[in-house]
Order: sequence, then C-alpha cells, then structure tokens
Amino acid sequence: MRYLAILFLLLVSSCMKEPLYHSQSYVFGTLVDISIYGETEERAQLLVNQVLQDFQNLHNRLHAWKPISSGKPSELYQLNAAFEQGKSSQISPDLAAMLADATQLSQQSAGLFNPAIGNLISTWGFQRDEFSAVNIDAEQISALVKDHPQMTDIVLKGNRIYSTNPAVKLDLGGYAKGYALDLAAHYLRQQHVKNALINIGGNIIAIGQHGNQPWRVGIQHPRQPNAIATLDLPDGWAIGTSGDYQRYFMYGGKRYCHIIDPRTGYPVSHTQAVTVLVPPSDHAGVLSDVASKPIFIQTPDNRSKAAQAFAIQHFMVIDAKSTILVSKQLAQQLHWVDAGVKFSIIP
Repeated sequence: MRYLAILFLLLVSSCMKEPLYHSQSYVFGTLVDISIYGETEERAQLLVNQVLQDFQNLHNRLHAWKPISSGKPSELYQLNAAFEQGKSSQISPDLAAMLADATQLSQQSAGLFNPAIGNLISTWGFQRDEFSAVNIDAEQISALVKDHPQMTDIVLKGNRIYSTNPAVKLDLGGYAKGYALDLAAHYLRQQHVKNALINIGGNIIAIGQHGNQPWRVGIQHPRQPNAIATLDLPDGWAIGTSGDYQRYFMYGGKRYCHIIDPRTGYPVSHTQAVTVLVPPSDHAGVLSDVASKPIFIQTPDNRSKAAQAFAIQHFMVIDAKSTILVSKQLAQQLHWVDAGVKFSIIP
C-alpha cells in the first residue's frame, strides 16, 4: 500500500529489552512514527499523545484544501481566499512567523522552493487524497506560470497580511512536516526527554540515542520496497527525502510526480529522489523538509549550487536513470545494504 511505503524505516532490534516505546499514527497525509527510549510506558504514551495532538492541530490549520469540519475551513484556506479576493486579514502569530520563514527560504532557493504555487499543485491534481491522471492543459499551465506567484508577493505587517498578487495560493506541504519535527523535538526536550526519534513520512529528527547506540535509519530505494542504505543519526541531526514514488500518477506511460518546477509549471522528471542530512539547529527539521526540493528541481549541473544555498553538505541524488550520486560528506556516513552498489561522488 502506498501509505505504508514510508521513506525511512526505523531499524530496531526486536530482542532489545530496554524501555523503548513506539507509536504509529497517520497525520499530514502520511505515516508518523515516534519512538521514545528510557521513559516508562505510561509517561512515554502521554508525551506521544501530546505530540500527535499538536501535529493534528497543525495539520488542521494548515490544510490547503480540506476543511477542518463541515463548514469550517482551515486557517490557510481562509487566508488563500482573502488573497484571491485582494483582501487583508489577521493571522495567528505562529503562522505569520512560518510565512516569514518560508519566504526567506524561498528566496534562498532562488524561488525553486515556492509554497505560493498552490494553483499549479491543484491543477495537477495533487490537492486530493488519491492521485489519478488529469488532463494536461498546457494553456492553463502556461497562464499560471505567467501569473508568477511568489512568496515575496505576500506583505506582512505584524499579524496583518495581504498579497499583492491574487494568483498566490499557499500550499505548505513542503514545509509543515519539517516545522512539526522542530516543534515536537523542542517540546520533548522541554519535557526532559533524553532519547527519541520522530519520523513524519520519512522526515526524521533524532534526540539522544537508542541505548548505547545512535539511532539508525534506512534510506528507501525509490523503485524498490527496501532500503538502499542505512546511516546513524546523531543527536539533533535530521534527514529528509523528496521523491517521485509516493505522490504521482501515470499518464501516457510517463510518471508525473507532485514536485513541480515553478519555472515551467510541470512536474520534475529528471530525478527520482533526493536525500539531505542536516546538522543540529533550531531549524533542522524545516531544512530537512525544504532543502531537498530545490536540489530535486534544479538541473543536474546546478544541484550542488542548490545544496550550497542551504549550506547542505550531506546529500544524495538518484536520477531518472537510477544513477546514484552522493556528496563526499554523505558517502562517508552511509552503510550500503548491497555492498556492490555503484555510485558516483558529486564534484
């Protein structure tokens, strides 16, 4: 099943007797795994329940197209309606901070990370629960690209917000999971949790370690159900993958994935997956979610430049021909599942 094909798999020995609490849920349209080590089951369960409640609240508020309940649109949906109507509106302080941050990250990426292209995402059929082929309307796509919606069209004055471009339609699907990782890690550290691993659909952040060993995670192969490599994830590090193998549809024998190049308006076809490994910071979760997108979208000759824009040194690209390209820094951390795997170092 597609929903079970999470990007990263927690590798935990079944014979461990230490106090490891593990919980799975479904939020942000993907599988969520949370593991807490070294706490009683009762306390770990309470902590996990709070984290999942925070995730669900965030998901409800930031959903770009689905209402929270009948007749109750999400906070982001209401904001997009105001943009379309040319109106200003009041937003919550944390959403204002998120949008300011997303705008800065979009500028760093030279616009390749662009949460303002919600109309393109919708046109390609990726604002739905299930993905099926759509009729490709080249004229409509061209018109949406010419509208040139971008995050810098958004004007924030305190918590008051408006857009100078009515074509801006926000979709924070490439940001929210990473933000939620940072939110959960901060909460668990506040609660004096020493060891935990939080996995939201393949975006993972580590706290402490697993007993006497670092947390170990696996990187899924984009065309196979198993991991291609594993690595140890030290305290505070985060890892994330953008791939073409979960949210996509086939049309005319061609794969169309949900990662859209804002410059062309079309899904990217030259890349299968990009993995980034991010060092500790208050922003590590967000970067694990955001930084892989520009590398995925950018042309092969400019991938390293896209990574450098976010100071990403550890990254891996698997292109459309299944060629594996790895940065020198990440290659030193990987344990290949198949010892005979062929890969090239990214210059």
